[in-house]
Amino acid sequence: MLKGFKSFVMRGDIVTVAVGLIIALALSTLIKAFTDSVINPIIASLQGGRSMGLGWQLGRPGNQATYLDLGAFISAVIYFVIFMAVVYFFIVVPYKHVQARRGVVVFAEPGPLKTCPACLCEDLPAPARKCRYCGSEQELA
Repeated sequence: MLKGFKSFVMRGDIVTVAVGLIIALALSTLIKAFTDSVINPIIASLQGGRSMGLGWQLGRPGNQATYLDLGAFISAVIYFVIFMAVVYFFIVVPYKHVQARRGVVVFAEPGPLKTCPACLCEDLPAPARKCRYCGSEQELA
């Protein structure tokens, strides 16, 4: 049982996914700190005055629970965009390049699709001879 678990854990794709998750977590922490320390004060300063941030007080003044904080939402959107750009440019693009040098195509666009006339599924590959859902014969395009 332990031998099977060891072979499962030591597979190349499991290790690759684990390393990717660790890197993503570290990048997330770094970008979150940047957003909280740099972006949030800039957004809060846009409101001006003695406000709690960029937004509106819906209830009693000074009550944080009834404050509609648009600045926090804008900050979260900026965080998401920065995080996804970092993941794409520092993880996905180099990974695609390394895999292309090995002759493996990753993150490729799917090929052309066709619709099965019998069951109307729309995700059959164009060169398919049989429908994967209903098994009906397909015309070659």
